[in-house]
Formats: sequence, C-alpha cells, structure tokens
Amino acid sequence: MAASAGASVIPRKDGFYDKYIRNYQILTQAQLKRLMEHKYSAEGQSFIEPPMQVFWKWTVEQIPLWWAPNAITIVGLIVNVLTTLILAFYSPDCKQEAPRWAYFLSGLGLFVYQTLDAIDGKQARRTHSSSPLGELFDHGCDSISTGAVILGTSITLQLGYLPGWMLFENLAAYVLFYCAHWQTYVCGTLKFSKIDVTEGQLMVMLVYFVAAIFGPQFWSFEIPVVNIPLKMLPIYFSLAGAALHITSAFKVILLQGGVGKNGSTVAGTSTIFPVVPITTVILIAFMIQQKSPSMLFENNPCLYLLAFGLLAAKVTNRLVVAHMTKSEMDFWDTGFIGPGALFLNQYFNCWFNEYLILWLCFLWVLVDILRYSASVCQEICEYLQIYCFTITSKPPSSKKNENKNGTFS
Repeated sequence: MAASAGASVIPRKDGFYDKYIRNYQILTQAQLKRLMEHKYSAEGQSFIEPPMQVFWKWTVEQIPLWWAPNAITIVGLIVNVLTTLILAFYSPDCKQEAPRWAYFLSGLGLFVYQTLDAIDGKQARRTHSSSPLGELFDHGCDSISTGAVILGTSITLQLGYLPGWMLFENLAAYVLFYCAHWQTYVCGTLKFSKIDVTEGQLMVMLVYFVAAIFGPQFWSFEIPVVNIPLKMLPIYFSLAGAALHITSAFKVILLQGGVGKNGSTVAGTSTIFPVVPITTVILIAFMIQQKSPSMLFENNPCLYLLAFGLLAAKVTNRLVVAHMTKSEMDFWDTGFIGPGALFLNQYFNCWFNEYLILWLCFLWVLVDILRYSASVCQEICEYLQIYCFTITSKPPSSKKNENKNGTFS
C-alpha cells in the first residue's frame, strides 16, 4: 500500500491529533496487538518459480543493505503504474495504437515490478527487518498492480473494440485477486497453484513485447478455421486459469470451511459474508456501464477501469487487514461514495455530465485509498516503532506520548 514514511511524533498544543487523526484511526489497539502476533503462512509453488528463484536470489544480492524492503516494493509499483499510464495516455479508449516503445516500456515495467516484488521479502530477511507491515504493504501494492496490469493488457490487445470482453476480463481479474485473499482469510494460508501469478505476468510481458515488435494489430490477426482474432487466445487462457483458481478457492470457502471455531474464518466470523464488498464493486461497475446513456465505459474505458480498479484494491486491502488482525470485515466502504455518485446521477436522468462525475469518482477513490493506506501504515509504524521506508533508525515510542496531543510530521 502506498504510504509516506513515518517520522517523529510531535506534540501540538492545538489538539489537532486528538480532534482529527484519532477520530479517523482505523486500527484499534487490540487489532494492532493481533497484527504483532500474525505469522505469514503460504504453501505451493508454480512451475516457473524454481528457475526464477535463481535469478531473484542473485538480484537481491545486488541490492544495498540499507535499502528498505518496503522501498523496493513501492519503487516497483510506481514503475509498473507509470508505464501503464503512458499506454493509457496514448490510447484512452483502448482502441488507438500507442508508440511501439510504450509497449516495450510497459513490458519492462512489469518485469521490474515482478522482480522487485519477488525480492522484497528476501531483502527483509537479509537485513533482519521483517515485520507484519512488510506483508501488508506487499499485498496492498499487489492489489493496485493487478488493476494496472489488466488495464495495460486491455490497451495492448485493443479490447476497446470488444468492450464487453474488456469489462468482463478486468472485473474477473479483480475477483480473482480478491478470492485468493478471501480463501486466506478463511483457512489462514495463502495458497499458490502450479500455474499462478508468475506465469500470468510472463504471459502479459509476452503480449507487450509482441506488440512492441510487430505492433498491436498483430493481436487482431484472424486465426484460420476457427475465425477468431489472435487476441482471444490470451483472454481464453487467462479466463481458464481464473476459473480453476476461483473453483479451488470456493472449495475451501464453501466445502472445507475455515480454521476458526465451527469452521469460521481466522477471525471467528462467517466464511460467506466477505462476498458482499467485492460483489458490490462488480454490480455497480456493471450496472453503470449498462445504464449509461452516454456510453460512459465504452468512450472512457481507461478512466472507468482505473476508478473501479482502485475501488477493488481498496476492499481487497481491507480484507487483508481483516485477515492479519483477525478482525471482522465491515461491509460498508467509503470508496463506494464515488461510484454511488455515478449511480445516483443516472437515477436522476444524468443531471450532471457523466464524464465529469466519472472524473470526480476517480479522484474520490484515489484519495480514499491513499488516505486509508497511509493511515494504516502510519498506525502500524507508530505501534511497532519503525519507519516504513528505512531500516536505519526507529521513531520515538508513541506510548510515551499517548496522553499528549501530537501527529506525525
């Protein structure tokens, strides 16, 4: 999750901390204590991971020991998002052809993200700086990266000419990532299959690099006999993989049950109820697209998918926090206010320009996820007495200032 590094706690005579920061505190002391007790648990390994591990182990040895793991993660995310935004700038409707170098840059950006995402944990163990914040930060960045990667793929395959497939493919990606952590919330272990994220990212890199060499029109070539465009092959493969993953996740969620009391989640809550937030995201995205008189999604797919991708990332982040703190996940999320404005505008026959409301929705969701992520990271840093982006020093203990007015500088 994107966040600013913690600094020091500075007393304020005006009571700003008590009046504002504490009123919007996200994690309770009980949640923070349970977060401290959390232990990372994962099982399974994909086909391509063993040979990639050789490269990743060599790469981490080239990283200076003073470079904090979270700094490695956020640099990778920034590179990935920026290269995708360059593609979106040149092809906001997912139809136009971007410069060849933009596709190559996106492929390179994804490779950088994959590499840095793979070595941040190794760097944490190497520098003895592992903490629950690192795991949370990593998953948060992954949730944002998922939206960026699937959007970049949609632009490269020029799915603007197939808007129905484009919306379905992006929403399916959000659900797939959410289900992986929903399953973890239920059974306490993050499970990887033989064909997983690493293979998916390599396939997307191939899509980018082929477009960089031959142009995006390569993916529009019609396959003889079956008479379908070549771009449908990566779509079919990804959807088949997604179906297998989701089926496996729901076997755990619905059939095996959780590790909590009476088959409940790690927090002792219902294994079914986490379906509500992600279903709300999907339904609102689909309904607004179907009911828009101005064809809002078809004319502005990049902006539309950026908004809903961030919203999906926000609810996924909250699920990860609920898992790591063994807490109940609330159904309501402030991020729903942005899409809710789009929905109400349609309900009242679009009193306001839909394009304007879409921009306001995007800005709302962006600010909302940044505020949430920064607040969570800040609270954890204060509780653990660590910085987010450095491992060279620690901030003063907030416990000494718990009865004083103050805030992070």
